[in-house]
Amino acid sequence: MGRKWNAVLALGIAYIVAAAVAVADKGLSLSGTVAAPEKASSLGKPMKFGWQIVLGSFVGSLGAMLGSIGGVGGGGIFVPMLTLIIGFDPKSSAAMSKCMITGGAISTVYCTLKQKHPTLDMPVIDYDLALLVQPMLMLGVSIGVICNVIFPDWLVTVLLIILFIGEENEYTLPPTEHDAAAEKTKSSDEAVSIWKNIYWKEFGLLAFVWVAFLALQVTKNYNAICSTWYWALSLLQIPVSIGVSMYQAVGLLKGKRVISSRENKQGSPKAHQLMVYCFFGITAGILAGLLGVGGGTVMGPLFLELGIPPQVSSATATYVMMYSSSIAVVEYYLLKRFPIPYALFFSSLAFFAAIVGQRVARKVINLLGRASFIIFILSFMIFVSAISLGEVGISNIIHKMSQHKYMGFGNICEYHA
Repeated sequence: MGRKWNAVLALGIAYIVAAAVAVADKGLSLSGTVAAPEKASSLGKPMKFGWQIVLGSFVGSLGAMLGSIGGVGGGGIFVPMLTLIIGFDPKSSAAMSKCMITGGAISTVYCTLKQKHPTLDMPVIDYDLALLVQPMLMLGVSIGVICNVIFPDWLVTVLLIILFIGEENEYTLPPTEHDAAAEKTKSSDEAVSIWKNIYWKEFGLLAFVWVAFLALQVTKNYNAICSTWYWALSLLQIPVSIGVSMYQAVGLLKGKRVISSRENKQGSPKAHQLMVYCFFGITAGILAGLLGVGGGTVMGPLFLELGIPPQVSSATATYVMMYSSSIAVVEYYLLKRFPIPYALFFSSLAFFAAIVGQRVARKVINLLGRASFIIFILSFMIFVSAISLGEVGISNIIHKMSQHKYMGFGNICEYHA
């Protein structure tokens, strides 16, 4: 049944795109059916409190709450909200979305730092898994931010549709043994100290990658775009990310380290499996930087497929997303892609909404004795993201075609904020 509905969805999207092309070719007016004309930039947009801010705050809070529970960030709700309600242009919305994802991720990580694994004597965040994928995720984000400047909107929309339809086709619910085990395990959040619940070696390596990327991004900002030093500093991110991920991968291959939360822990993972995990990490980063969604949209389903319990999958995906999203915010800030007053307001909103989401999630898990509702939230967020982001992208394409605007690739060397 799932594949049948996916086929229907894909067919429906194809009809919408075909209709858009037909209408644009005929030069018909679309002013009553599509979003407002795209502005050149939303950077200087003044912040005025009105019904748009109120409605946007409600929708953004809901997205942050659900995103913190499912471990996907909420970008699939943030981007349409910022575009359709607040009135940002699509690319500024993607940049603002990363600010909101970062705000929500920081508070979610703080809430989960003192939580234990539902069935094992270890933190709910799997630091070994995070150390494998986080460096590649951050490398992908840097690539995705550049692609956000270069790629035309129609290509972004096509990639978005392919991403979500592919996830719906491949994603299946994991076994429910975790729920049964979690039913027997009492929450010990209050009894655990944050200082004793963090794997400091892995935490230090993850922080090193973040600081290294931050230093490279800031230094790069003092050089002209496309200059020799600009590209040299950009390429230095590759050995940093690959080096740390390879260090962790070698440890996993030799059995010195282990992804403890993985359901099937018999034997060390194979080299090709670790390469696939790293590939998904960099792919998730590219999509996160390009589309303004959280990397958890890709990493969450991947972790569940590995047999990671839902609580651990959500917490670990959010943890690595905190690093990657914050770096994306720095890059977007240096590129002057979002207005700071709006960023501060909506990031703070997401920060507190995510805390509420975490509290609600723990109460629901304790009440039901099951964690499978996290999987439901994850699936729901993926579905909503597919519909909302696809609609925004297609509306923007329709408008540009009707106005005969340029729809080709951009040149980052000629980019001016």
